[in-house]
Amino acid sequence: MNATSEARGVPVASLTRGLVRDRVLDAVGELLGHRPWAQVTMSKVAEAAGVSRQTVYNAFGSRVQLAQSYLGREADRFLAAVDVAVTEHASEPRRALAAALEIFLLAAREHPLVRAITSTEGSEELLPLVTTRGGPVLSRATGHLAELLIRTWPQMSPAQAGPVADTLTRLAISYAALPAGEPAETAALIARILGPSIDEAVK
Repeated sequence: MNATSEARGVPVASLTRGLVRDRVLDAVGELLGHRPWAQVTMSKVAEAAGVSRQTVYNAFGSRVQLAQSYLGREADRFLAAVDVAVTEHASEPRRALAAALEIFLLAAREHPLVRAITSTEGSEELLPLVTTRGGPVLSRATGHLAELLIRTWPQMSPAQAGPVADTLTRLAISYAALPAGEPAETAALIARILGPSIDEAVK
């Protein structure tokens, strides 16, 4: 393993740190599956990950930074699924929009992170990291979606893609946290509302 890693120019120490971080973040998800964020302590995360508490602190610095890292990783996973949906329906912009939103909302419905955010216990710590203090998460998602829109439909300008991406991100987070119906119905509704803007941008 060392020889292979070194041959690829990837330091073994970096791979190890990455594996430890992933293990710790996986442990966060496992714990959130059956308890609120308020009860997810650094000690419990370390125990679930099979590492020392000091290792968790060394890797993430603080509990807030651990939460931000977990949010960021899960956001990237959601966005990867959105990428696939948009690409598969690129010839039909409104359908692509609805498909992407439906996949996101379906995935979010059972996700431990979403349950933690909507929980009555401990959500006051996590929710601001996604909304009012969630600059990195919102910026990452919005920027990613804007780039995806332009890449999929080159005729769409950055000035058009930016507001659409920002609106999509905020609506998706809002409906994921507080569902108003089945994912397919919600996705279709949002696609109808934003449809004219999409049509105008890609014509």
